[in-house]
Amino acid sequence: MKLRLVIAYDGTAFQGFQSQSHGRTVQDTLEVVFGRIVGQRVIIHGSGRTDAGVHAIGQTVHFELTQEQVSRLRRLEEPGRWLAALNAWLPPTLRVLRVMRASKNFHARFSASGKIYRYDLWHAAVLPPHLHQRAWHLYGKLDHELIRQLCALIEGAHDFRGFCANSGSLPAETVRTLHRVRLRVKGPSLTITLEGDGFLYRMVRMLVGAMVRVAQGKESMESFKRRLADGKPWPTPAMAPAEGLYLVKAVYGKKRP
Repeated sequence: MKLRLVIAYDGTAFQGFQSQSHGRTVQDTLEVVFGRIVGQRVIIHGSGRTDAGVHAIGQTVHFELTQEQVSRLRRLEEPGRWLAALNAWLPPTLRVLRVMRASKNFHARFSASGKIYRYDLWHAAVLPPHLHQRAWHLYGKLDHELIRQLCALIEGAHDFRGFCANSGSLPAETVRTLHRVRLRVKGPSLTITLEGDGFLYRMVRMLVGAMVRVAQGKESMESFKRRLADGKPWPTPAMAPAEGLYLVKAVYGKKRP
C-alpha cells in the first residue's frame, strides 16, 4: 500500500528536510514516528529538499507499506486514520494536513512536474513580532518597481547557473523554466511567488537576494542581467535568509510545454 501525504512545518524547528546524522530534520522526525506506529523502519520520500529554516505550507511525501505490514495494521488501512495517528505523535511544528492513497507508480519527487515557492519580505522600520523568523525584514530604500521588472525578466527558460550555490555536486543541466514569477505588495508586506519546472540548490534565495540588492541600489540592473545571461558561475551574491522562504507545494499532472 502506497500513501501520499501533504505536510506543513515550521522550518525554524528543523535542519532542513533531508535526513542527516544528527536526526533533527523533517524526514528523520517523520521516520521515527512511522517507526513507532508500524514497528519497523519506514522510508519517507519527499518532493524535494529544503534548507534549514525554510518553511513548508504543502510539501508532498509518500511512503509504502509491505503487505505484511498492512495486515498487522488493519486499523490504519483507511488513509484518514493515518492523519490522527501521525499528528498524535508529531511535534506541533510538523503537521500532516492530508493523507490519500497513491498509485503504484507515484513518486513524491519524480512524479512532480514543478514546484511553487513563496518568499515573504517586510519593508518597514519595525518588524511585527509575529513575523520574526517568518519574513525578511528590510528597511530604507527599496524600489518595488525594480523588483517587479526583475520578476518579469526571470520568467521563461534561462540558464540559472549564476544563481546556483555549489552544494558539492552541480547538476549537469542548469537550465530551468520559471512559468510564473509575481510580486504582490500590500502595505509593508511584499510576497514574491515563483512557479517553475525545477529549482537549483538555493536558487530562490539567491534570486531574491540579488533582486533586493538591485532594488536597494547596491547592484545594477545590468549586472543582474549579465549574471542571468552568462550561464556561468558567479561569485555567490548575498542570499536572502532562509526564514522568509516557503515551499508552497509540488505540482503534479501534465507537464507544461
